[in-house]
Amino acid sequence: MTMSKLSHNKMKVTEVEEFLRKPPAGFSVETLSSGYRVHYTQEKNLVLIDDFQSCMGNIVFQNSLGRKVKMHDLWEYTSFRKNLLSKTIYLLVSACERNLSVNNKNAAGEVRVLKQYVVSFDGSHPLIKWHMEKGLDWTISSVAGESYRVDIDLTEELESWAVKNFTTDNPNIVKPMWKDAGFTLKYYSDALFDFPHWLGFSKRTFKLKLT
Repeated sequence: MTMSKLSHNKMKVTEVEEFLRKPPAGFSVETLSSGYRVHYTQEKNLVLIDDFQSCMGNIVFQNSLGRKVKMHDLWEYTSFRKNLLSKTIYLLVSACERNLSVNNKNAAGEVRVLKQYVVSFDGSHPLIKWHMEKGLDWTISSVAGESYRVDIDLTEELESWAVKNFTTDNPNIVKPMWKDAGFTLKYYSDALFDFPHWLGFSKRTFKLKLT
């Protein structure tokens, strides 16, 4: 039997269908003709989920900032960083099967979504907060004078969770490929000669540790 909501240390992984049927505290789900709209209290929750299609229709998280957050000044960055380190963060991730067929060149490398999950973790937890602060400080040298892009990656945490918890109807799929397993911060400076950004040197990634 597949468990739709499981906990892996400090991370919760919930199948989308289960999340909509039994939303967590602070969330409510409105049924629409085209799908669902999810409402939530923003005081304690930070939702970084774009609108998406599922087997249950179109899903919209009201007031979500989306998976790629854009900031244009130091105040916006400081405000968003404060939210990251003080609220429960919600993301949408997809477990996928990669098509490695050698008989169909067009299909090779394509992915098929097996399941969609809502992943959540508490950014204010002392250990998670420490990892996040350390990662942001390491990847961002000067937010005031340059543009940058930072990808916060949870792939390793999801791979660890999947070892014990991921199941599928296809017994040949024992290790899914994770899509959108994280979120992105984009900061746009008004500096005239932002050479590192122009040359692609301002892209950073850090792997968030939740254990």
